[in-house]
Formats: sequence, C-alpha cells, structure tokens
Amino acid sequence: MSASNNIEAAAEDIASDVRGVLASKDLDSVPHIKALRQRIDTKLAIARELAAEKSKLAAKKAREAANTANAYAHDEPWQIAGAALAVGVLVGLLLGRR
Repeated sequence: MSASNNIEAAAEDIASDVRGVLASKDLDSVPHIKALRQRIDTKLAIARELAAEKSKLAAKKAREAANTANAYAHDEPWQIAGAALAVGVLVGLLLGRR
C-alpha cells in the first residue's frame, strides 16, 4: 500500500466520521447544519481532486527521474560500474573489520 493510498484512506475515515456526526438526527433541528454538510462535502471533493492531482504529479516525477537515471546508466556504464565497485569494496572492508 502506497503512502498516497494511506493518506486517502485516512482522509476517507475522517470524512466518514464527520459525516456520521453531522448526520445525527439531533442536529436536524439546527438550521445551519444542512449548509455545513454541503460545505464539508464540497471541500472534501476538492481535497480528493487535489490529492489525486498531487499523486499523479509525484508519479510523473518519479517516472522522469527513473528514465533520467536509466539514460545516464546507458550513456555512462563505466562510471556506474566504477561506483558500484567502490561501494562493494567499501562494504567489504567494513564487514571484514567485524
């Protein structure tokens, strides 16, 4: 489960809790509750749209970063191999001292 799904699930839980409170029959006698319910529903819809937009933007940026890294690895394979070798030697030295 991704972070955006966790956030969306938490937002849905909050929204259902608020709707549950506002749906109380005791509150039907209060004149401003209907307007409050409509405002909350409208703002929740806007928040969902913004969350979906941000999620799509983050996914697009992640794809672009992966494509850039892939292109760099194909353009400069020896630098990548050298860096991997250096990391391997460093890890080997650190583990060898234990």
